[in-house]
Amino acid sequence: MVTTLDDTKRLAIGERLADLKAFQNLIISNDQKLIDACPYEDVRERLQNMLEDDRKNIGIIDTVIVQYGIQAEPSAATKIFIPQFEQMMSGNEFTFYQKLIHHELMKHGQAMSGVMIHKAAQKVGADIEVAITPLNTVNFEGRAHQEQLKGMLEQVGVREMTGLDADQGIWGRVQDAIAALSGIAGSVITQNTDKQDMNIQTLIRLDHEKVNTIFTEIGATKDPQKLQEYFGQLYKDLLAHAQAEEEVVYPKVRSFYGNDNTQELYDEQSQMKRMLDEIKSINPASADEFRSKVKHLMDVLGDHIRQEEFTMFPAIDKNCSNEQKEQMATEFKTAKSKIQQEMAASMQ
Repeated sequence: MVTTLDDTKRLAIGERLADLKAFQNLIISNDQKLIDACPYEDVRERLQNMLEDDRKNIGIIDTVIVQYGIQAEPSAATKIFIPQFEQMMSGNEFTFYQKLIHHELMKHGQAMSGVMIHKAAQKVGADIEVAITPLNTVNFEGRAHQEQLKGMLEQVGVREMTGLDADQGIWGRVQDAIAALSGIAGSVITQNTDKQDMNIQTLIRLDHEKVNTIFTEIGATKDPQKLQEYFGQLYKDLLAHAQAEEEVVYPKVRSFYGNDNTQELYDEQSQMKRMLDEIKSINPASADEFRSKVKHLMDVLGDHIRQEEFTMFPAIDKNCSNEQKEQMATEFKTAKSKIQQEMAASMQ
């Protein structure tokens, strides 16, 4: 009997992603506090630009968590730290410069956490790396923000002590250079990640890429434990994806994609669910039978994916505005997140 995936390394990454989201929300809140308290117009303008980036990046983190497929709670340490930090930043005990120092330290920690999660994903599974790739945008921009903040600290610190502007020192030059370089690299990814976060076709395509990666992993091993782990993730990912499409996407496309075409998609997913349950009942120790059934599932899904990407996607482009595609993506992501949470609760 194949059970759902409960690999401790994957659960640990899920908790770290939950921490990352909690700290990103804290950063957004703190951005606004600093803007409201900032006595310097030029610094306030740069903080406002960071706030806009950080608000976009919380959407990317949400997308990564949904693509990853494991809903988790932040760690106990994070739950303790955040209210303490909020209280410190809301009080009058620290100067604006001192508060800015703590904000830069938090940005540094967030950037390093994002890099660490990505490096861990590379070690745990190729499907995880596929799901987490959009996080690179957040990492790049966080690194750029960190360097910008160092230059701002130089200016604010001198102003608080002397009332005068600092000459451009080493941090000013370093932060401008690194921020520019990080911004270039980050903007390349952002051009795609914005679409990944908002465009319904790209969100669905990301799911397809992850599923195909899991199929590759299953095909590359005969280890019963690995087969169980990979199928457990595949089982959860496909069920959540299918249900979210049936709740959000298919009802919206039926009017222009056609009753017959849309019904075919529903029927294919019903067949897929039956096949998943059939495979779930097979002992993965019977590796040849298990892999043969998975191969049949892969063929059926391949036809389904090709229909969506080569006929449904163009129909969406032809009949939906960018705003409608963005709204569909938001609803799909929300539905999928809720389904994942319900699935996790039912397994406890």
